[in-house]
Amino acid sequence: MGTPFNYKHLYYFWVVAKEGGISKAAAKLDMSIQTVSVQVRELERSLGYALLKPVGRGLVLTDAGLVTMRQADQIFQLGEELPLLVRDAVSTPTVRLAVGICDGLPKLVVHRLMQPVIHEPNLRLLCHEGNLEDLLGDLALHRLNVVLSDRTAAVNPNIKLYSHTLGSSAVGWYGTAALVKAASKNYPQSLANVPLLMPTAHTEVRA
Repeated sequence: MGTPFNYKHLYYFWVVAKEGGISKAAAKLDMSIQTVSVQVRELERSLGYALLKPVGRGLVLTDAGLVTMRQADQIFQLGEELPLLVRDAVSTPTVRLAVGICDGLPKLVVHRLMQPVIHEPNLRLLCHEGNLEDLLGDLALHRLNVVLSDRTAAVNPNIKLYSHTLGSSAVGWYGTAALVKAASKNYPQSLANVPLLMPTAHTEVRA
């Protein structure tokens, strides 16, 4: 692991860039010009590139300085927002809802099922996708609060599970006119005699 990055050096550079010069930054920081200059040089030494270059009687950012400035803007903006985020998190209790979603379940169906809670202001919604067996294991270990699936779970005496039907949907079959005509006779047994593109094997429709 390398030497930890010194964000204090970055902060001094950020102020210099925002103020347009070392003397103005030193006045804003209530520090000596020499001290601020040393901090900026330390950052340049750490990064391996010059960040400022003299133009006339002032300083402008180099290409490396522009990149560094953009990153510093984001970093210190997040720092300014942190106290507000912490205050809001403490003053507004948040409910965590971890939902397991079977990977064979259509995403449009999932979105509709989740609609009642998606816009809850104090809800932190976490969604995990996977196969039913793994999701039920996480449910048993209390890593998940609920699992959305297109089929009921197998009975397991070691796990206390409750299944509830949330809805149902029809299954549509689509094909060319010739295939539809061929499958129309003796439907649905006739489907065994026409080529079909089916969902993956672990979905309830395929089963």
